[in-house]
Amino acid sequence: MPYPQKNLNDNETIALDMHPHWWYFAEPALVLVGAIVIGVVVLFETDDGSNWRKSFGWVAIAALVVAALWLVGRYMKWISTNFVITSQRLIFRQGIIAKTGIEIPLERVNNVNFSQGIIERMLGAGDLLIESGGEDGQQRFTDIRHPDQVQNMIHSQMEQVARRRGAYSAAAAAPAQGGSVPEQLERLEGLLQRGSITQEEFDAQKRKLLG
Repeated sequence: MPYPQKNLNDNETIALDMHPHWWYFAEPALVLVGAIVIGVVVLFETDDGSNWRKSFGWVAIAALVVAALWLVGRYMKWISTNFVITSQRLIFRQGIIAKTGIEIPLERVNNVNFSQGIIERMLGAGDLLIESGGEDGQQRFTDIRHPDQVQNMIHSQMEQVARRRGAYSAAAAAPAQGGSVPEQLERLEGLLQRGSITQEEFDAQKRKLLG
């Protein structure tokens, strides 16, 4: 399920919204396949009514049930897990009823690293380690799809945040640059049209100019 739009701030847009990589299902899937293999071997390679067949048959059934429940649980967790990059922050949400979440403003992100094992690199999966100026300091996000591309996207959004802050500072200094009110409004409108400032920032500066 996608991240709810209603949870976004004003003028905030989503750049990326994704669930964990399918590698997230590897462990329960392997157990499920193993249980099926054991069941097939027991069925075709042991004598009818033998104690070995009965014993391993029950083991295979138990493993099959456990693996199936594990896989269903993983799926429910997967579908309710979102890693989101917006124009303002990084968001991690998990859970349907009992929910947990992490939010990191992009302006507080100091460093973004990723790591991949050999198999993860072949499959396009990996982990992200994000260092920020917040209380938690470091956050590791696992089973990220194409973490190198996600890293680049985070850096791109961080650059846009920095540009908007610079443009907003320039807009705030517009009255000090002189000129008539219409001229100053024209400069602000130019910044708005180029996407350098948001509509909210434009309205705030406009109110200051018009008193």
